[in-house]
Amino acid sequence: MARLLVLACSATKRPDPGYMPALDRYDGPLWRTLRAADPDGRRAKVAFLSALYGFRAASTAIDFYNKRLTPDLAERMIAGGVTTRWPRPASPTRPDSCGIHAGAEIAGLTRYGDEPITDLALVGSRLYVEVMHALVRGFVEMGCVRRDARVTVINDQIGRMRQDLRAWLALAPSREDRS
Repeated sequence: MARLLVLACSATKRPDPGYMPALDRYDGPLWRTLRAADPDGRRAKVAFLSALYGFRAASTAIDFYNKRLTPDLAERMIAGGVTTRWPRPASPTRPDSCGIHAGAEIAGLTRYGDEPITDLALVGSRLYVEVMHALVRGFVEMGCVRRDARVTVINDQIGRMRQDLRAWLALAPSREDRS
């Protein structure tokens, strides 16, 4: 079973200078729960959705930033689907040659669809989950997420979300347990 956890980015970030993996940069309660519940990253592949970086693997090195997902930006992310690059160019007149698109990222996480996702958890506020759902529809069309994949949405008060995240991670044996 191929599992994918998609977490919303976090307003709380480690302020260390320079780039570091998103898994280490984000330091909000859900990210701390993830690191505590699955310290070796064996229970699921992890990706994030960011207002700046879009959809990326949690291993992606990111710099410190502060950008919030607004309804307008969420609409643009949904409209752009899996083929729009993030981050967007600083100016609309600049070439669209920076960043990466969600389709390329999910392709890498699933070995180009050879290992499609069968179990998904989407974790974040309503706005983030809306964008995540739209991306998942595109991932299904690409063959990177199975049409019959189980999708769990974790969206509640933070204490409940932490419990649900921990429970979702505990559902599957670790990759080590499966060998």
